[in-house]
Amino acid sequence: MDNLRENFHGSLLMVAAMAGFALEDMFIKAMGARLPVGEVLALLGAGGALIFGAIALWRGDRLISRDLLAGPVLLRNAGEILGTICFVSAVIFTPLAQASAILQATPLAVTLGAALFLGETVGWRRWSAILIGFAGVLIVIRPGTEGFSVLSLLAVVAVVGLAVRDLATRRVPRAITSMQLATYGFGVLVPAGVAIGLVTPEPVLMPSLAEWGMIAGALIVGPLGYYALIAAMRIGEVSVITPFRYTRLIFAMAISWAVFSEPPDRWTLIGGAVIVASGLYTLWRQARLRR
Repeated sequence: MDNLRENFHGSLLMVAAMAGFALEDMFIKAMGARLPVGEVLALLGAGGALIFGAIALWRGDRLISRDLLAGPVLLRNAGEILGTICFVSAVIFTPLAQASAILQATPLAVTLGAALFLGETVGWRRWSAILIGFAGVLIVIRPGTEGFSVLSLLAVVAVVGLAVRDLATRRVPRAITSMQLATYGFGVLVPAGVAIGLVTPEPVLMPSLAEWGMIAGALIVGPLGYYALIAAMRIGEVSVITPFRYTRLIFAMAISWAVFSEPPDRWTLIGGAVIVASGLYTLWRQARLRR
């Protein structure tokens, strides 16, 4: 009974985390309607670094350490920069539902990377699921058709960057805490955003009162989602809790339709369903192999 209760609570926390991330994407897309991408990244990076840096110091973690110059940490930060820049750009410049559907391929990319670079064993069933999942990505972006947009590739590159980040995290020294990683993950977005601002012709704009509210909203729901995610993974069984990550796509589609008047087209729905089904099968297969 206790196990069932923990899994139930963990599942609710995971759904809450995904709702928080979807709301964060909503604020980012709304801000990006006027503010330059580089400015949005720099503001969110600075705010997130301050929040997680304060938490890290409160927990007694050191923010300056030689361990933070370790190869896996630097590689993780590079993946964070690439993935976040491309996903934020995809959220701003393409339909939110489409960008979120493509993002669901990240666990498949992580499994692929673990097999290719970390020596993890992946059987033919999971290889098949990975290939089918990537076929779902092609269904969403529809290359070679009138509905194809080059900007949709931003979300694909984001999947690569975020997969690199997650794979590098597995090799991060144990002495480095999650709060330290989160602080530096947000912190590196500040110079990245400034660099984008320097190479693009868009001028820096003073955020309006409403846009400051959106920044605050993103910096509230994002960290809360992060905490809910950590709590969910600690409370329940991973094999039970993890599939609820895909509820983020449901929230994203609802927000895309209701807030931005961008209802997902049938190809996004079909491709998203293929990606999610492939991911769920991969998770189920991994859980079965562990047992």
